[in-house]
Amino acid sequence: MSKYTHNNFFKSFATARKGLGVAFKSQRNFRIHNIVALIVIILAILLKFNYIEFCLLFFAIGFVMCAELFNSVIEFALDALYRNKYSTLVKMAKDMAAGGVLIATLTSIIIGVILFFHHLFYFNP
Repeated sequence: MSKYTHNNFFKSFATARKGLGVAFKSQRNFRIHNIVALIVIILAILLKFNYIEFCLLFFAIGFVMCAELFNSVIEFALDALYRNKYSTLVKMAKDMAAGGVLIATLTSIIIGVILFFHHLFYFNP
């Protein structure tokens, strides 16, 4: 076993929480995604989304958050491996990871537009 693995289930959660804290403190885009997610959730509550709509919304939010975290991991790992020296391959990898976040974000925006459009423009008595 590695010295970085946990045998205790609850210590694993503590480690994950620390990782989210690092992401929140160090990644501006992660903070922006969290703020937007909070606003979207509040609007969904006000518009009385049903449970399926909430499930779709939370899936879309989680999709973007995971993509952003994986992007950050790739950036940190490559920077550490290459000691922050420029490399065309590192740039390509980072650009592709950022492209993954863009795809996740655009997909989530489309899901959000569909869900909110329905509640804002189709009035069911």
